[in-house]
Amino acid sequence: MKRTFGFFGAALVLSLLLPAGVSGAVAPVRMGCGMMTFDTVPGWGLTADGKSALGATHGSVVIDREGHIYTSAHKGVVVFSPDGTVVRSFLGENHSDLHDMEIRDEDGTEYIYGARNNNREGIKFRASDGEIVLRLPFPKESGLNLERFNPTAITVGPNGDIFLSDGYASNIIFKFDKTGKYLSHFGTKGNGLKEFNTAHGMTLDTRYEPARLLICDRNHQPKGRLVHYSLEGEFIEEVVTGLGMPTSVAIQGDYVSVPDLHGRVVILDKSNTIMAVLGHNPDRKQGANYGVKQADWIEGVFSGTHGSNWDKSGNLYVQDWNVDGRIMKLVRVKH
Repeated sequence: MKRTFGFFGAALVLSLLLPAGVSGAVAPVRMGCGMMTFDTVPGWGLTADGKSALGATHGSVVIDREGHIYTSAHKGVVVFSPDGTVVRSFLGENHSDLHDMEIRDEDGTEYIYGARNNNREGIKFRASDGEIVLRLPFPKESGLNLERFNPTAITVGPNGDIFLSDGYASNIIFKFDKTGKYLSHFGTKGNGLKEFNTAHGMTLDTRYEPARLLICDRNHQPKGRLVHYSLEGEFIEEVVTGLGMPTSVAIQGDYVSVPDLHGRVVILDKSNTIMAVLGHNPDRKQGANYGVKQADWIEGVFSGTHGSNWDKSGNLYVQDWNVDGRIMKLVRVKH
């Protein structure tokens, strides 16, 4: 029997056979299903010589009102236009190692809030020029005596209150007012219903009224999960829906994208039903693997999926935890 491959079947074959980063060599790959179907954009974010513009990545993605894509790498923040061209960057010791970012419009000025795990602080800086306007070190006013402080996630409430998760250490979530004054804290490390085992990612979940916190409990046993808390630090519910090791969350409308460190992105609706799974990596040796070199990247297949965000058109930008610095654009297919 003669077998025929459609355009995207042929694209997948090409993507497996030809090296990543070669202009014109790799065709788009289609992934997802139904209303959550996407096409990859091969070579997006690469320089003219086919290399990553980022360097090693262990961060996140945010998008400003003009559609510029900010992604954090070990060396700092690199800003892309929607076509994948670098338009500016904030590099060096003030912007390095931003493990998580969120962007917020405040009286017409856009600010980025960031959690710096290796630098033991949260920061707030202007998206336009990178000027830091607020730093959030460990709050001694909390009365806690922690051996380490290693923040992994940050988000901002409707009134400007700031939530900073100490996800790589105590798993306590600290709450500050908009000026950086310590207010309160909640959470502890463990595998109980109201405990966190790596409170790795976090966002303000605006799908509900009132808005609440949506927290990625990445290493919770027996399964990684999402957890809802009120803005006062009260447990609401948990979501355990085949999420693997959820690293971060990004909201658009009624939907949330949840990167799984094993190498895929899960999209859930407001009822926590899985709408699609994107970029699943069937090779367990490549999943959660920081060391996958660019020469071994496979179009449409992720490895250490770490950060994601949506633009106004519903396109997704996904960053891998990766030694060579991988970010991918997924274009939403119109139906």
